Amino acid sequence: MQTLYPEIKPYARHELAVEQPHVLYIDESGSADGLPVLFIHGGPGAGCDSASRRYFDPALYRIVTFDQRGCGRSTPHASLENNTTQALIADIERIREHLGIDKFVLFGGSWGSTLALAYAQAHPQRVHGLILRGIFLCRPQEFSWFYQEGASRLFPDYWEDYVAPIPVEERGDLMQAFYKRLTGPDQIAQMHAAKAWSTWEGRTATLRPNTQVVERFSEAHRALSIARIECHYFVNDAFLEPNQLLRDMPKIAHLPGIIVHGRYDAICPLDNAWALHQAWPNSELQIIRDAGHSAAEPGITDALIRAAEQMARRLLDLPPEDA
Repeated sequence: MQTLYPEIKPYARHELAVEQPHVLYIDESGSADGLPVLFIHGGPGAGCDSASRRYFDPALYRIVTFDQRGCGRSTPHASLENNTTQALIADIERIREHLGIDKFVLFGGSWGSTLALAYAQAHPQRVHGLILRGIFLCRPQEFSWFYQEGASRLFPDYWEDYVAPIPVEERGDLMQAFYKRLTGPDQIAQMHAAKAWSTWEGRTATLRPNTQVVERFSEAHRALSIARIECHYFVNDAFLEPNQLLRDMPKIAHLPGIIVHGRYDAICPLDNAWALHQAWPNSELQIIRDAGHSAAEPGITDALIRAAEQMARRLLDLPPEDA
């Protein structure tokens, strides 16, 4: 089973001013002359880390990672101002132009799969192919499943902690109740809500309990950006039209795609990936039998690394590994 490539240091770092007040952090690693791949992180609001670079063979890929508006090393932290899907699509175009890249491979999981699809559909001529994990199409039933009623039946103990900051009389619309607190003036209530929101996601992300994943989600700085930005997007239907991503699949039907999804994904159920695959005949769907949602699941890590190698060999016209 494949594991992450060794730690690698960026060979270039950039700060790119985009729409006020946002400044994006970007870094590049691997081979400067390699196949460009853009790592699109999840959340929205999660940011990248050093592991984000380690799914790709650094001898083959020019690896670009960036923190989306309001998170990670981008500033200002947890900002909702001018923070929409359309703005993030425009940011990716700015990054592409700034780095002098003609076309990317897009690599994204969870919200990263959402944004990768949205960008590809807006700029199909700028995409070589897509590697997607934990498909999230941002449809109403997906928000309801995880934040209102559905996953609660699988994790009633964790759910009790998630809803604890919200009075019983406000629980009929939990996203709105959280949004009220996450955008309100009471900073203590804001942080309490943020940790409850983000910890719920971390606890349910893996098939077996993973304390490292939970700790990453519950760390205060990250929890605030994840919760505020996710909730901001989700109460606005991710700034997408109804069923937009599936509706617009004909725009990218010609592009190669590899979809990796855990069979027991409790955050983004498998039928999301199934629906995308049915709408995208040129895609390959890999269902990982003993995995949940997180890219840290060993089977998912293995599949993503193999997918990145498969995509590079296809696009660079390299012989199969065992040739």
